[in-house]
Amino acid sequence: MAARGRPRTFDPDTALRQALDLFWERGYEGTSLNDLAQAMGIASASIYACFGSKEDLFRKVMALYATTSGEPPRRALREQPTARAAIEAMLRATADEVTRPDTPHYCMLILAAPTGAVENHAIREFLADRRRDMLTTIRDRLARGVTDGDFTAPPAHLDAIARYYTTVVQGFSIQARDGATRAELETVITCAMAAWDTLISAASHPVN
Repeated sequence: MAARGRPRTFDPDTALRQALDLFWERGYEGTSLNDLAQAMGIASASIYACFGSKEDLFRKVMALYATTSGEPPRRALREQPTARAAIEAMLRATADEVTRPDTPHYCMLILAAPTGAVENHAIREFLADRRRDMLTTIRDRLARGVTDGDFTAPPAHLDAIARYYTTVVQGFSIQARDGATRAELETVITCAMAAWDTLISAASHPVN
């Protein structure tokens, strides 16, 4: 009978959460494999065996992030009864998440790897794909609002409105990282939602 390998002496779910915390604190390029091994309390060889390369681990971390801190804004889009309510709830959920006292004040999709070495291009593109997915998700919710009769708008205007609110969401991370408080982000939400009627009116009555 072949000898069995040594059993794991760590909990992969706990280790993944520890990796998330470190990547979130330091960003992708600011986190080395040695840093991860220390934070996760396991050897580098165990990281490779359980999670793969640093890039593989980061992708798994981002999947966890999507189901935790990244989930409330998406849930707001899904669950609110009207497009306007969904957008407003999404903005508030995002502001809540990027100003939590127990986590770094930014969204990992925006600032975990904004620039960097050429060899990390794949990670930047991976995050860019996730950001483009958020734009698509917002646009789809607006399209659902048109189908439900919340408002009328041609496709080109839906694209513009979706991009506007995506820009606001992504801007929250920069503002929060630079010290904006939850109350200060609320004033941005008030302005962004004041623009809703203007945006929808322009979409409903396009200039020929």
